[in-house]
Amino acid sequence: MITTNVQALPKNVNLIRKELILEVELNGKMKFDHLLNAIYQQMGICYKVLSANVEYMNGNNFGSFQLYINATQEESQELEFFLNNNKLLNTTVEYTCRKYS
Repeated sequence: MITTNVQALPKNVNLIRKELILEVELNGKMKFDHLLNAIYQQMGICYKVLSANVEYMNGNNFGSFQLYINATQEESQELEFFLNNNKLLNTTVEYTCRKYS
């Protein structure tokens, strides 16, 4: 006989994921690869790099990049808080794709 331990999720958990495009301006305070590592490893948010225009001067990173992310409301708020804490200018736009039938 196989038994499973199924736990119900709390009713207030919002698991709706949205497709977002995130644009970040690098100001030399954080390295590009460290930022991407923090987004994936620490926050658990998967992303796709849409575009990146990054320049390296004396070990500092300047420029901007765009990421496509699929995140819950809580994950996107955590990411925005992280970017604002590190004084990185950022803009998030919801991605909508027209579907043809």
